[in-house]
Amino acid sequence: MPHTTDAQPTAPAPGTYTIDAGRSTITFTTRHVFGLGAVDGTFALTSGQVNIAAEPTQSSATAVIAADTFTTSSGARDKVVRSPKYLDTATHPHITFASNGVQDTGTGYVLRGELTVKATAQPVELTVGQPEFGAEGIRFSATTRIDRYAFGITVDKGMTARHLTLSLDILAVPATGNTTGE
Repeated sequence: MPHTTDAQPTAPAPGTYTIDAGRSTITFTTRHVFGLGAVDGTFALTSGQVNIAAEPTQSSATAVIAADTFTTSSGARDKVVRSPKYLDTATHPHITFASNGVQDTGTGYVLRGELTVKATAQPVELTVGQPEFGAEGIRFSATTRIDRYAFGITVDKGMTARHLTLSLDILAVPATGNTTGE
């Protein structure tokens, strides 16, 4: 494994990492009132895993999001979005992601996979920033744009915009029994 002169790794050590849900965040931005007002909010991650391969493009990731944790600054909006009109969190409590490919762009990586919302799976691409290494683990940042219409959520077009921009800040820690290599 290559190292910089200050002994910091330049790439994550191969192995299995567990996403620390309590120290990871998923935020989103969208618009409402036909694009006139900004809406910011969060989802809570419940679990996930990152498998780092010796060849980074062979790496993979999975994540599970609690759908009923959709939160914005409006309790009324949140209740509607959690309802059967939008996410139907009582019937579909989880939003899941499973990667199926990683592309090296030369300046970073694109993580491709399927996002499943309300039993509808659609392809998504996450632009992954340079990982940061620390004593607690590896911190990854990623962004993607989601089209809610692709998941069949087309109601109340003035209440929330068609697209959401998701930003992920993920802390991954070595899994118990992980055999990361140098």
